[in-house]
Amino acid sequence: MGRLFLYVWLCVAVSTGCITPTPLPTSSDPTFELSSQRLYTSTLKTRADFDAYSKVVAGERFTKFIVDLRTDRIYYFDVNIYKLHVDFVFNEIYRQPISNRRLLKFNRNYDSEKPEFLLGYLVHHQGPDLWTLAFWEGDGATEDHVRRALYKIGQTFYLGKKVQFRPDSTAQEAVARSMQDVPWISNDKIYKATDYHAFNKGFSVGRLRVIAGSLDKAPVFDSKDIVVLEESLPDITPVRGIITEQFSTPLSHLALRARAWKIPHVGLKKATKTYAALDGKTVYFEAKGGTHLLRLATEGEVQAQAALDSKKRQIVLPPADTNESEIVRLLKLDQSRATAYGAKSANLGEMVRGGLDGFKVPAGVAVPIRYYDEHLKRHGLWEAIKAALAEPKFKEDAVHRASVLDGLRQKIMDAPLDPEFEGRVANAIAPLASRGERGLFVRSSTNAEDLPGFNGAGLYDTVPNVKGVQEVSAAIRKVWASVWNLRAYEEREHFGIDHLGVYGAVLIQIGINASAAGVLVTTNIFDSEDSGTYTINAKSGLGMRVVEGKRVPEQLLFDTTNMGIKVLSRSAELTMLVFDENGGVKEVANPDKGLPILSDSRVMQLGMAAKEVKELFGWEEAVDIEWLFQEHELFLVQARPYVGN
Repeated sequence: MGRLFLYVWLCVAVSTGCITPTPLPTSSDPTFELSSQRLYTSTLKTRADFDAYSKVVAGERFTKFIVDLRTDRIYYFDVNIYKLHVDFVFNEIYRQPISNRRLLKFNRNYDSEKPEFLLGYLVHHQGPDLWTLAFWEGDGATEDHVRRALYKIGQTFYLGKKVQFRPDSTAQEAVARSMQDVPWISNDKIYKATDYHAFNKGFSVGRLRVIAGSLDKAPVFDSKDIVVLEESLPDITPVRGIITEQFSTPLSHLALRARAWKIPHVGLKKATKTYAALDGKTVYFEAKGGTHLLRLATEGEVQAQAALDSKKRQIVLPPADTNESEIVRLLKLDQSRATAYGAKSANLGEMVRGGLDGFKVPAGVAVPIRYYDEHLKRHGLWEAIKAALAEPKFKEDAVHRASVLDGLRQKIMDAPLDPEFEGRVANAIAPLASRGERGLFVRSSTNAEDLPGFNGAGLYDTVPNVKGVQEVSAAIRKVWASVWNLRAYEEREHFGIDHLGVYGAVLIQIGINASAAGVLVTTNIFDSEDSGTYTINAKSGLGMRVVEGKRVPEQLLFDTTNMGIKVLSRSAELTMLVFDENGGVKEVANPDKGLPILSDSRVMQLGMAAKEVKELFGWEEAVDIEWLFQEHELFLVQARPYVGN
């Protein structure tokens, strides 16, 4: 199936002029000989040779090669000139324009029976200093093909004996396991063996804070801190840079915030010991694709940082609509009602009304922001909030600010709901709660999240698997109170958002006891030039563990142009989160430890659903989607603009 998609896509590209072969040099061209030498070579005798024909993407330096099965010749070609194997073959080997007939024949080289070529990659993984041979993830390469490619590289590459086969798909992993005589290594092992990962590149200057040991609660950081953490902290407030010893994923809430803040963020093993001597000092920190720099800052760098800080970004919220009083089903919502019901509920309503195929949205009701406003007015809490925001010590002292916000949240949770409103909620959730006595998810849907330029990932609270009207009442108050979480306040302050303009709407949905869950972003976050590939993170059970970022999930890349599925890492957690029959969640043994979480068919189902959602919203940004599977049923539970670089 993948070959067919690849063929159709390339044929359309050729017929519409999307692919233009590089003009061919001719013998009358005085640069012909020089051009030919620069474009490809049959040997890489030194590191300088490899560097000349390669480029770096996401910390990996690679070139591409072709083994001509008819002549037994190998071509290493310059990937800075030719991005695709097909371009090189037509320009330098066939030496003729791309045509549908020849293209169809060429695409057979991705099948298990290859008529002309082996099409591969030679990669240097710079972090662990490993060399691998790989094929496109949809390539049907057999054992013989792998052996032949390794043999040719061994003959022509100066470090050929160090090169291992790296399978990029589940099918290729099966081929690798069947070969006892061929050295191979999985992407999963490479990812977990690497000492360094750049989750967000950039540079900054700030005071270094080294936090060693496991923490039950996130420390209070100053916005000018660069923090070194032993473990990932999803509750972290805005800082100038982040280094974590515990590797996670670029789609965790911590990584999403670092991208939104436009600060350097890396994973680095033994970081707390390495930089203990710089604790408390003003440092310069730069994160690059394959390495990083952290040292004492110069006075000039400190001044340059101050100049950057003066250019504060500002997100202006749309005016809140407190007139809506109806608790409505998602089917009645669309994006136009986000100012009354919050963007999360409005976006899900848009998806329900869109009638898209291939997935479901869990049934639910949306509580408008009016009731948050009335709750605060009835109990005099707006006055308490305004007094806190105006207090000089609240603005200047982060520890005092955290304490005051704790008190405000407690007051919101302790204040009883209006009985009439509580009755409306009970009536609205009755059809949901009666469906097999399922628990409900009570979720935030403020007017300050899921917006272009401000996604608010992880700022506000979700209460899972809630059972009973009184429990739902308490959960609503907890979600309302989370408007004043320290992390939410600090994030809004960072973006210049007016705190008094933030209102808490609530989304109540049927709980789905997921067998697998995760996040998908409709872009390749490892390669900004690859807009047709989606990034997927997955874990067994409920999805909270994925966004917390405390463990490495299964990471996949899904190429929508040809249905290719690349495996970056596997999740091997011993436990998973599931619903507790008495309400809430519990941790249980993971029965599928070590097995792939998503089959190829589920990845394609998820990818095609995401493609529909992307087309539905038509945002300029990529779409950030939270999803889950209950056995074979796919549910989408959130869609928002992805805030990247």
